[in-house]
Amino acid sequence: MNQAPAKILELIEPAVTGLGYEFVGAEFTGQGKLSVLLVYIDSDKGILVTDCSKVSHQISGIMDVEDPISGQYRLEVSSPGMERPLFKLEHFERFKGSMVKLELSQTTLEGQRRFTGDILEVKGNTVHLHVDDEEVEIPFALIKKARLAVKF
Repeated sequence: MNQAPAKILELIEPAVTGLGYEFVGAEFTGQGKLSVLLVYIDSDKGILVTDCSKVSHQISGIMDVEDPISGQYRLEVSSPGMERPLFKLEHFERFKGSMVKLELSQTTLEGQRRFTGDILEVKGNTVHLHVDDEEVEIPFALIKKARLAVKF
């Protein structure tokens, strides 16, 4: 997954939950001046710009003190939006029945790397999808990126 390193997640999650928000996850991409730490938050009431600002201020303070990222980076705090990223097995379980787009870290034996389908279930460390009238089993460890797909 494009998930941020564990040491960063360990610093961010308690700060977000301590402010009363759900910590959905965080992505870290790029290098040097183009690096971005994108933190996703949610709440039952939805997320407003003021919520993102409050969390951003809290995380900035922690990151300045702990300094887990060498060099420059940009911090962004956002709601997960309609195409919500899925970072944990629990996220797949929570959105069972929803359509998801997956990208794997390597191609499967069938030569595929991307899948779009409905989440059927999670068994152990495997996500089961309904793709093109077939059930596909995907080991969670192979999932590089996952987002809910919007149906129109």
